[in-house]
Amino acid sequence: MKEKVVLAYSGGLDTTAIIPWLKENFDYEVICVCINCGQAEELDGLEERAKYCGAEKLYILDVTDEFCDDYIMPCVKAHAVYENKYLLGTSMARPLIAKKLVEIARKEGATAICHGATGKGNDQIRFELGIKAFAPDIKIIAAWRNEKWTLDSRESEIEYCKQHGIDLPFSADSSYSRDRNLWHISHEGLELEDPANMPNYDHLLVLGVTPEKAPDEGEFITLTFEKGVPKSLNGKQMKVSEIITALNELGGKHGIGIIDIVENRVVGMKSRGVYETPGGTILYEAHQQLEELILDRETTKVKLDMGNLFAQIVYEGKWFTPLREAVQAFIESTQEYVTGEVKLKLYKGNIIKAGTTSPYSLYNESIASFTTGDLYDHHDAEGFINLFGLSTKVRAMKKMDRGEKLL
Repeated sequence: MKEKVVLAYSGGLDTTAIIPWLKENFDYEVICVCINCGQAEELDGLEERAKYCGAEKLYILDVTDEFCDDYIMPCVKAHAVYENKYLLGTSMARPLIAKKLVEIARKEGATAICHGATGKGNDQIRFELGIKAFAPDIKIIAAWRNEKWTLDSRESEIEYCKQHGIDLPFSADSSYSRDRNLWHISHEGLELEDPANMPNYDHLLVLGVTPEKAPDEGEFITLTFEKGVPKSLNGKQMKVSEIITALNELGGKHGIGIIDIVENRVVGMKSRGVYETPGGTILYEAHQQLEELILDRETTKVKLDMGNLFAQIVYEGKWFTPLREAVQAFIESTQEYVTGEVKLKLYKGNIIKAGTTSPYSLYNESIASFTTGDLYDHHDAEGFINLFGLSTKVRAMKKMDRGEKLL
């Protein structure tokens, strides 16, 4: 019997061409696996396409809720943002996809797993680190890095498919390179390859509109959280996946969550892309507003550092590591009292505070008010400042003793 290979399959041109390539160059039986993380209509007709192209079978695994609960929510709780902009939409999905590829490989008794990520990007790292974490014994085939892969353009891939009896309506015209799931959609290529060019938003956007084209009237929404997890939107209890879906529609409508970034890839190069994360941007903002009321100063300071570290870990594909588990454990401990209600106004790309409440709020109006009250004695600040600034004062005195100018 032929050995089996599990192919991470999207139905696009690259993974379509890889099916006959694997059969021709390795004599494998090809098992296609598509992991549904919420990429909507991209899944239509995949089974027929995979088998038409020579695959033995296709698995379509719906992991949308697992993706939201176990991968998105830890990032939301951490407020994990890579390089101050990117909300990790592709990064957080790849480890889950890798895990599911291994599960199917074990089920099928496959000896290899193949992916179509290029040798220039981050995804090759994320896929392969995930696979190695669960199946160090399984061979990994990265088609674009393999010496037997000679296809270097869409035209050559289309021609290769036709030579193997596969004639599908793929266009040879260049288009954006996109990745989509429930959390976001990314865009790379075309005019974005030159940072001097403004994105052609009319041609590019999928999930929403630019702020200029958003409604002239703002819209109010209300979110509730329990221990850092969103539980309801506008009074309706929903699963996390349902809340994200609804927020995507609202955020897209109001031009929210469009990010244009030149980021530093793990492999060392800079790349420019546009990310649409309408619902995620709203969710991050709402969660952070609630934390402002609840977390104390010292915890907030450390959590900011931990959030940046968590973002780096996720971006670099190191999800299945002790470090990620340890950082996430800290983050989870900070969420014990992140419960309450957040009201927001969505208006032309902006998320405007409209009121936040929590039974665990540390905000005390009697203390914070400019009116003198019993809970805070202004005179106490004098001793605190004397001690807090003691090293500064001593340093200045020593400089004066040495005859140095202070100004």
